[in-house]
Amino acid sequence: MTASHIPRELSYPTQYEHRADAGTYVFFNLPGCVFAFLYICSACPAHEGLCRKNTALTAKPTPIKRHFCHIGYNGLQYHGWQRQRSAVGVQAVVENALARVLKETITAVGCGRTDAMVHASQYFFHADIPEHVDFDLQERLNRNLPEDIAVFDIIPVPDNAHARFDARLRTYDYFIHRDKDPFLAGKSAWYPFADLDLDGMRAAVALLPAHQDFRAFCRTPDKVEHTICRISAARLWVNPDGARLRFQISANRFLRGMVRIITGQLLEIGMGRSSVAAFASHLQTGQTLARMHAAYPQGLYLTKVDYPDLSLPGRPEFMRILQHDEGDYWRVV
Repeated sequence: MTASHIPRELSYPTQYEHRADAGTYVFFNLPGCVFAFLYICSACPAHEGLCRKNTALTAKPTPIKRHFCHIGYNGLQYHGWQRQRSAVGVQAVVENALARVLKETITAVGCGRTDAMVHASQYFFHADIPEHVDFDLQERLNRNLPEDIAVFDIIPVPDNAHARFDARLRTYDYFIHRDKDPFLAGKSAWYPFADLDLDGMRAAVALLPAHQDFRAFCRTPDKVEHTICRISAARLWVNPDGARLRFQISANRFLRGMVRIITGQLLEIGMGRSSVAAFASHLQTGQTLARMHAAYPQGLYLTKVDYPDLSLPGRPEFMRILQHDEGDYWRVV
C-alpha cells in the first residue's frame, strides 16, 4: 500500500493501532506539520491494511506569525485583486509567489476587491508566515513577482489583525486626460471632451459627503447586506489648461463599481448629458440610474488604505508624477 492509498479522512493528524506482526511505516506531509508517519499493517483488512488507533506520530506545528504586506500593482493585465477561476487575479499571482518562496501554501487575505484593470498604488493583504524564515522575504518575493506587482513593506502585526475588516479609511483617485497621449494610455482614462461644465461637476462632488446611502451607485445593491458608505472627503482638481482632471474620494468602504459609476456620472454632468439635480435625486431616493455609465477602469487607483495603528505613505514614484502633488499643477475646482 502506498501513501496515495491513504483514505481521505486521514488528511489531519489522528492516531491508529496496528498489528505488530506485519506492516511498514509510510511518511507523508500534513497541514501545519513538518512531517507525519503512519504504520500500515498489511494484515489488517480494514482500509486496505490501515489499522486504527495509536500509531500516528506527528511533528509539532510550525510556528507562524501574521504579517501585513504593503504592495502596489498595475492592474492592466489582471481581473482585479481577487482570485478567479477563469481569469488571472493579483491574489493568485501573489499566493503562487509566496508558495514558491516559502515552500508551502500561504493564503493572502486582501483589504478589498478591485475591478479588472484597476490599479492600486497602495494595497495591503495579511498572511500567516512561518517564523523560521531566515532570509529577506520582501526581496525574495519581489524577485518572484512580475514587474507589475511590487512589495514595499512586510510588517508583523497581532495575530487577530485583519487587512480587510480593520481598515478604517480607503481613498481612490481617478485620472482623466483630454488629449490622446500614448504615455498615459492604461494609466489615465482618455476622454476627448471639449469644454466641461466644471461648476456642475464641482457642485455634484460637494453633495457626496452629505449622503450615506449609495444604493443608486452600486452595480449589485441587492447582493450586499447594506449600501451605507461614510464619505469623509471628495475633491475634484483640474490642471492649468483644463486638459487633465483628478477626482479623489475617501470613505470607510465602497460598493461594487461605486467609484467608477460616480465618476461616470460626473463626466455625464460635465458633458451636459445629465444634471446636478438628477444626481442629487438619485442620492436622496436611491433609485437605480437609468443609464449606469461607469468610467473606464484604467483611470482608477486605490491610493491609500488607513488602519487605526498603521498609515503609510504611498511608495510608487510614478504616482507622485501622475498626481503632481508638488507645486501648483492642480487647481481645486
